[in-house]
Amino acid sequence: MSYQVLARKWRPQRFDDVVGQQAVTRTLRNALTSGRIAQAFVFAGSRGCGKTTTARILAKALNCVTGPTPDPCGDCDACTEIAQGRDIDVLEIDAASHTGIDNIREVVIAGLSIAPVRDRYKVFIIDEVHQLSPASFNALLKSIEEPPPHVVFMMATTELHKIPDTILSRSQVFEFKSISARAISEQLRRISAAESIEVSDAALALVARSAEGSMRDAQSAFDQVIAFAGKTIAADDVSTVLGLIGRDLLFDIVEAVLDEDGPRAFALADRAVESGHDLRLVCRELSGLVRDLMIVSVDPARGNEGDIAETERTRIAELAKRFSREDLMRAFDVLAKAEQDIRNASQPRYHLEMALLRWMHLRKLVPLTELLDQMGGAPRPAAGAARATATPARSAVPVAPARPAPAASKPPAESAARPVTPGPSRAAEKPTQTGTPSPVAAGFKDALLAEIRTARGFLYNTAVAQAQKIEVTDDRVTFTFLPAHRVSREQLEAQRPWLEAAAERLAGRKVAVVAVQGQGADPGAPASPAVASAPAPAAPAAAAVDTSGGKDNPDAKREALASPAVRDLLDVFPAEIRNVEEM
Repeated sequence: MSYQVLARKWRPQRFDDVVGQQAVTRTLRNALTSGRIAQAFVFAGSRGCGKTTTARILAKALNCVTGPTPDPCGDCDACTEIAQGRDIDVLEIDAASHTGIDNIREVVIAGLSIAPVRDRYKVFIIDEVHQLSPASFNALLKSIEEPPPHVVFMMATTELHKIPDTILSRSQVFEFKSISARAISEQLRRISAAESIEVSDAALALVARSAEGSMRDAQSAFDQVIAFAGKTIAADDVSTVLGLIGRDLLFDIVEAVLDEDGPRAFALADRAVESGHDLRLVCRELSGLVRDLMIVSVDPARGNEGDIAETERTRIAELAKRFSREDLMRAFDVLAKAEQDIRNASQPRYHLEMALLRWMHLRKLVPLTELLDQMGGAPRPAAGAARATATPARSAVPVAPARPAPAASKPPAESAARPVTPGPSRAAEKPTQTGTPSPVAAGFKDALLAEIRTARGFLYNTAVAQAQKIEVTDDRVTFTFLPAHRVSREQLEAQRPWLEAAAERLAGRKVAVVAVQGQGADPGAPASPAVASAPAPAAPAAAAVDTSGGKDNPDAKREALASPAVRDLLDVFPAEIRNVEEM
């Protein structure tokens, strides 16, 4: 007897043998047991998931000598001939080859009135039924709606949306799902044991993952690997024959990113290129690994389920602990974009290398909430605390990146890498230059700077500390900024109402706060200083509650405005509180 491929040799012959479609097989078994047999079935799903196989098993169950039965014997003439595809009363039609209405009339409609020659039912199995023409569907419509009692239609399709609703409404529709990699791997393990083949778990997992939910594809690929490697199969054999990427290479790349080891990342990219791998597939497999890491990060219990191989669970769990969820989401976007870029790139290798370096760089980003906490903000609100949703105010001055500061001041960009520790202001150490400061004025100045540092730490570090000098008189506090610190001056002006209130509280009298621009080398700024004492102060950041989004909640609003973290945000981003809601 000639050799029979695994996909045909191990084709399921009973409902219990169908892998991964328990919902479908259980429904059909119960229907056979209760005698509730429909006149038309539609089996829909991706390739190789068991649609036509299930139709053949159902045909055997209907025509078995012991049937109709959910457990056909498999030994009678009807069961044997249906399994071999040569039963005269079970007609399998390939709709891709018989799309025209004439074929449907000759094969189907003309034979409806003829009783079965031997079997109990005449069964029409129409494979790839979505390939039929509209006229053919119209010709089938009446036959499917009211067929003779001895006729059953079974239609299989990979594109359910192409079948007219008039056909679907007259049929029972069963949607087959893709088979999980674990189920495919277990079935391949049973096949290898029966065929006396030694194969590693990693090799089986690699074949199962490459099948993408298709049992037939997995069996065909396994057959190809057996032809190459013989009776002993390792993961490298699978990678070589099927052109797949070994998981060890993917794990090594992720570890190089975690260690921020650029040279090693370039070496691993060299290894992928020299192995002849499609670099788009490398990015796709890395995206899959990032998805596995995210699943374990969100729900560690899911590590024992789904598509994650048992041999990889420990390593994935350890790597997931070293990534934040934000890192993984950014990594997925970087890899997805790299896969698209490589598609049309003349040098795919460059895009892969740059994607790995970009992934390393993105891991250095610090969330804004952590940055505010490090700068003295309050802890993050717990569950049940008020959450304020801020939107930019129309009258607020937009915050733009500051120009490079002089060497004596700390660049603002450094705050993203390490926290800024509030300390004595460089401006506070400069003596006032308008007359001789009195001890009372000097003490008031120190008290005001301490109040700003305590209540508005972010404002102190980003604006007050950038002042060239601070002058204090009996009724005025003047902050002078270099032209390069225009943004800091505008930021301080936006907070002038609060500053004047704090100064009046400390001095016991009304004190004006003024921000002016001093002289300095700035080719893009005017030569004369711009004094900002006349314009009206900007509206307070917390202006109104959005009445369109819910009820006004004064208590929640006050709680949100009292939060140091919210105040720090409003210091940097001039905004108004539009809505306050309970979390």
